[in-house]
Amino acid sequence: MTTTLRFAPACGPVHGWTDGEVIRASGIPYAMAGRFTVPGPAPDWVEPFAATAPAPACPQVRSPFLEEVLGGAMAGLPRDEQCQRLSVTLPRDVAPDERLPVMVWIHGGSYTTGAGDAAIMDPARLVVEQRVVVVTVTYRLGLFGYLGSGHHRPANLGLLDQLEAFRWVQRNITAFGGNPCNVTAFGQSAGADAVAHLMATPEAPSLFRRAILQSPPLGITRGRAAMNEAMNRAAEIVTADMSASEVVVLQAEVAAHAASFGLMGAMAFGTQYGHHPLPAEDKVEAAWETVAPHIDVLIGHTTEEARLHIPTATTLQPWIRLPLLGRLVRRAVVGYVSAAVYTRAIRRFATRHTRAGGTAHTYEISWAAPGNPYGAAHAIDLPLLFGHEHTWADTGLVAGATWEEIDAHGRQLRRLWADFARGIPLGEKGRIPGALRYRRAQDLPWASVIGRTGPVSDSGAPVPHPRCHVSDEHPGSSHRWNIAPRPIGGSHERMDSPSASR
Repeated sequence: MTTTLRFAPACGPVHGWTDGEVIRASGIPYAMAGRFTVPGPAPDWVEPFAATAPAPACPQVRSPFLEEVLGGAMAGLPRDEQCQRLSVTLPRDVAPDERLPVMVWIHGGSYTTGAGDAAIMDPARLVVEQRVVVVTVTYRLGLFGYLGSGHHRPANLGLLDQLEAFRWVQRNITAFGGNPCNVTAFGQSAGADAVAHLMATPEAPSLFRRAILQSPPLGITRGRAAMNEAMNRAAEIVTADMSASEVVVLQAEVAAHAASFGLMGAMAFGTQYGHHPLPAEDKVEAAWETVAPHIDVLIGHTTEEARLHIPTATTLQPWIRLPLLGRLVRRAVVGYVSAAVYTRAIRRFATRHTRAGGTAHTYEISWAAPGNPYGAAHAIDLPLLFGHEHTWADTGLVAGATWEEIDAHGRQLRRLWADFARGIPLGEKGRIPGALRYRRAQDLPWASVIGRTGPVSDSGAPVPHPRCHVSDEHPGSSHRWNIAPRPIGGSHERMDSPSASR
């Protein structure tokens, strides 16, 4: 039996609902915009908003390959250009005076597919086990959100949507039991890339304290100006009065103009430097360095990122099927593409963040379903974090693994992610046996400031979040690491602790 729950955020009254061990407030509007226009905050309301339906997905092209790998992730979700909505999930037993850590999820999908309320990204397990509040954000994609010349159509509209979502969280999340002074942004693939680029905006430190970047394709985000120009010329045929379905059809034609740009063309749509709110490409490093002392980072990748895409590389198939040699060819291709798109740039991001006075840890996920052809591929972290047995039952990505095995590793990963979000120090290195290893990123010239949570004042003390006192992060404490007891639900080994030294 579901029960209606009433919330009183600043935006206006919201009616949520109980769903097992969690409370949900779904499909809440956080921004409004016409087609190809910059978003503004959704107007406040007076009458109760029934937050009982999922956020609609942005109109998008159907991907049979992703359906095979990830199942019917989008099944049952409506499509609507007015998709700037978010959903809040919190523990059912949250107390009125609790202020739980907040984790804001930005979904991936090459900036062309996906939705915050896709069933495979249901955060209920994370919320229940770790007592956090999770906000899932849906935003504009493809031609609607991630391509613009700056003349007739602004660029970065999807990124601007996300900024509005984080502003909504700062203003309203207290009403749902969340702590606006302890917000972690996390995302996977394009979602992680978006979080990284949100970090390049001056406003970022006032919106979130930490960032978890899961497999961001940072190796293909630079040098895209010529490709963007070619696509923008092709996109001139798209008009504001076309139907959404017509725009989606034309999107494939526009994306085809990226095919000649190598690996970048695999993610044709994306963030564009030099367009609001991002700095010019030659200034983005400085922007990241400026924000580094304000935001702690956990960033990483899977062991075989590019293996997800091997089945779609038709020209490689005859070579991969060769006896003995085929395995070597696959390994070489996966290694090269993974390094070019993900791993090298991820290491550079973490090193620069540390050098600039921030705290960063890098990780690598090695878990794979036994005998599965995708191995430890891109997106293998998703079933460990989100969803339920029935949402992952018919997906190619985890075929061969039992749900007990997935959930056993998942509990530990969810614990690690939530510990980071709570502000618990991860130490120098650690691991989830058989699934993940992590370590602190180091840069010796800046070792004296590693571990601080914000910019340093003249007295040497960290400067707190612009809107919060340091003690607000963990009420009743005067120090960042004086925290509540760690919740039950999985564990991970700190390899710098006595119990993990074996």
